[in-house]
Amino acid sequence: MRTLGLFALALQEQADALPGDTTGSDVLSLVARAGAVSKIVLLILVIFSVASWAIILYKHWQFRRAAGQSASFLDVFRRSSKFSEVHAASRTLTESPLVGLFQAGYAELNAQLRGAPSATGAQAEGRPNGPPARPTLKSLDAVDRALLRASTTEVTRLERRVAFLATTASITPFIGLFGTVWGIMTSFQSIGETGSTNLAIVAPGIAEALIATAAGLFAAIPAVYFYNHLTSRVKAFASQMEDFSLEFLNIAERNFT
Repeated sequence: MRTLGLFALALQEQADALPGDTTGSDVLSLVARAGAVSKIVLLILVIFSVASWAIILYKHWQFRRAAGQSASFLDVFRRSSKFSEVHAASRTLTESPLVGLFQAGYAELNAQLRGAPSATGAQAEGRPNGPPARPTLKSLDAVDRALLRASTTEVTRLERRVAFLATTASITPFIGLFGTVWGIMTSFQSIGETGSTNLAIVAPGIAEALIATAAGLFAAIPAVYFYNHLTSRVKAFASQMEDFSLEFLNIAERNFT
């Protein structure tokens, strides 16, 4: 801390002595003069930052489409009197996670109802004039399990690539810190080789170190914010899927048990 304080005082004295001199203050020129290690560190941080923003924009677009199509699907689902009508309409709303749940539940219902007794079976048993047999589910728990598997699949799809933001948020500050340490080491090495504490020798290494720190924070701060934001959106979708599963099971229980 004492050494950094001396550096700060030296920088202040230089600024007071040359108030009109802005040479070396440009970030791009500092990067151009940086050493190979510092440039590699900055390149890694830029790659993390660009990848993070690409994921943020893509997930924002994906979640927006999913929310819009989920609202449209729920409107169709609640207005339709037959699951077959909902199944036909859901083919154009594939971005909604609710569609994946419905298709899994609908497939399980069909699989169970295919083996249910029919009017033809009732006549074969000697009841030709009896009412047609009502199709019934063999296991409502099997439908519940199908919905649960589909819910897990949809949540995994929504969470895809979001974990990279957490990785960026946790690792980029340390990469920036490495660049900071390397810049300070370079500065002390220059002092040792020249035997001088002149600001012209010390300042470039410190400036490189500060650029690496700033780049690490620039990559990490948005990643932290949007990771939390996207995670909360996924939780909201998961809650909506849970509500839909219960609604689907209630309808199946009323009509097929």
